[in-house]
Parts: sequence; C-alpha cells; structure tokens
Amino acid sequence: MRVIEIKEFGAPEMLVSTTRPDPAVPTAGSGEILIRVLAAGINRPDVLQRKGFYPVPAGASDIPGLEVAGEIIGGDLSHADNAFGLKLGDKVCALVQGGGYADLCTAPIAQCLPYPKGFTDQEAAALPETFFTVWSNVFMRGELSEGETLLVQGGSSGIGVTAILIAKAMGHKVFVTAGTDEKCAACVKLGADLAINYKTQDFVEEIKKATDGKGVNVILDMVTGAYVQREIDCLADDGRIVIIAIQGGSKAEVSTNQILRRRLTITGSTLRPRPVSFKKQIAQQLHAHIWPLLDAGKLKPVIYETFPMDQASAAHALMESSEHVGKIVLTV
Repeated sequence: MRVIEIKEFGAPEMLVSTTRPDPAVPTAGSGEILIRVLAAGINRPDVLQRKGFYPVPAGASDIPGLEVAGEIIGGDLSHADNAFGLKLGDKVCALVQGGGYADLCTAPIAQCLPYPKGFTDQEAAALPETFFTVWSNVFMRGELSEGETLLVQGGSSGIGVTAILIAKAMGHKVFVTAGTDEKCAACVKLGADLAINYKTQDFVEEIKKATDGKGVNVILDMVTGAYVQREIDCLADDGRIVIIAIQGGSKAEVSTNQILRRRLTITGSTLRPRPVSFKKQIAQQLHAHIWPLLDAGKLKPVIYETFPMDQASAAHALMESSEHVGKIVLTV
C-alpha cells in the first residue's frame, strides 16, 4: 500500500510517499477492523509528530494521521464493541492512534462511526479528531451545561470551528478569539456570538463587557502560558478551564487565591494516549447527541481545503501557516 511517512524530523518536505506491506486483517477477538482509506484529516498533532515533538504511543503506527474515512474491508465485526451494527462494505469515519496517511488503516471498531447521511468522504474524514476532542473536553470534562457560556481560544482552528458548531447546536452562547479581523468575521459567520481579535483587543475586557461582568463558565484553552491568569480573570464563579494544547508555553503563574475563593477548576487532557474504552464512551455519546444533527443537515464540518495524499507536505505547510479556517483534508 502507499503511505506517507516521516523521512526524518523537520520541515513539511520530510513527508514522503512510499510503499509498505498491507496491514494484516486483525484476528478475531481483537476488536479491530481494516479500512480502505478514502480521505484523512490533517491535525496539529500530525505537525508536532513530524517535527519530533509528539512521540508515537507504544504499539501505534509511526505513519501520521489520526482520523480517516473509508470502507470496511475486513476485521472483527462480530466484536461486542460493534455498537452500531457495522458490516463489510459500510463506510465509516474512525479515530485512530496513527496510520491515517495510507491506503489502508486499522481501527478499533469502538472508535468507528457510520457516515452521517449524505456526507462525502472528505466531510466524514473531517469529523473524528475534532469532534471527539471537543465533546470529551467541553462537555465531558468541562461539563458545559444548559444556560452556560463557552470561550474558545483559537476559534478559527479545526478544533475551534468544531467547538463553535457543536456548542451553538447545543444551545450555548459562544465567544472566541482569533488573530485577524477576517478570521473573527469567519467565526461570527459560523455562529460565534462574539469574536475577539486577540492582537488588537483585550479578551478579558471584552468578555466582561459581553457577560455584564459575570464571566464565562467554560474556557477551551489551546494556548496556556500567560493566558491562564487572564482566563482566570474572565471566568465566572465555579468556572472551568480545560487545557488541550500548550502553544503559548507549558508554564503559567496564576493567582491561587482566586481559584480558592471562586471555586475555579483548571484541568486538561490529551486524547491520543487514552484507552479504547474511554474513546468508546465518546463515540457513543457523539452518536446519541451529535450524529442526529449531522444526519439532519443541521451541523456540518467546515473544510478549508483538500489535498491529494501525495501533497501531504503542502497540507502541513498550510496547517503551520495558520491561514486556514476549519479543517484540512487529504484525499486518496
């Protein structure tokens, strides 16, 4: 099969097309299926892996790619984790631990979901990584509840756009930050109630104005560093900060007095190393709460650009430029 592998850690040009033996069809009892990949999503962790900053978990493929869409061509379909009755020939999108940039990919059946009605391969491939991440962090860990508000740092990213779409679909008020007026306008067009240009505006002041001084209930933070104290300043009492990336640095100085006095929570998670049993929970909750909205056409991923698989390096260059709004997808 054709794969895109990392020749050596470094620039996007280190992604090269080559061939490897086809993966074996998983043995019965493994709970895995074999997918003929038709499209694969690009994500920030892929870029970090290419640079050598994101070690591959033990047992995972060294081929990048954390989400795929395609056709089931083999595997353990009789496993108890096949909660959605998937069968040979069905089209699925799947969250995987690696190996997505390839013609064939294995995936735990617990992490596979059927294509929403009418979805293209590219649209289906744009779902797993960001939808699993947003649902597990905003709604499961952050416990965003009815009547509460959300602030997303980096609203124009793939994660940010998905957070806007899901939170608005669930009836929440959503505020975001972005780095240009154009990206802010794009976020508002997608449904954000307020988009703040973090380069020209103070997001703490803007959030306080927008919430009559109350602050927001949940913050999805991909920046951290110096942002954390400022986020504390614009949290409502009992508010929660959920950290999912550290693009602004891994260290922060914060006022623990505020955390104590106002009962604040600072938490975080990474999805890739979590066990299949946890990702199964996310898949089942997505299927119950979000897939009906996708099936009905009330919710759809935003795809900024697609590239042929052999142009993965160009897709990574675009990801690193941060010029995109939404998802970048490879097609096979």
